[in-house]
Amino acid sequence: MDTDLLFVLGVVIGGFSVPSIISAFSESRPPRMAMVLIVMAGALIAYATSTHPGGYSFEQIPDVFIRVIGRYIG
Repeated sequence: MDTDLLFVLGVVIGGFSVPSIISAFSESRPPRMAMVLIVMAGALIAYATSTHPGGYSFEQIPDVFIRVIGRYIG
């Protein structure tokens, strides 16, 4: 699978975990689903970063998003 796609999926899943964490803490329940999402996101990002030649830098992240969106939508 494409490492750029895995990286973008990891970042998006990690972003979706934030509302889940906030919801769990506001309702005084353990954030189980949020932890599952964070582990999934971390695993995807770690795998994509370790298999991509040279890894990713912070300056490349917007370009990676644009490439993935352009590849799968356009």
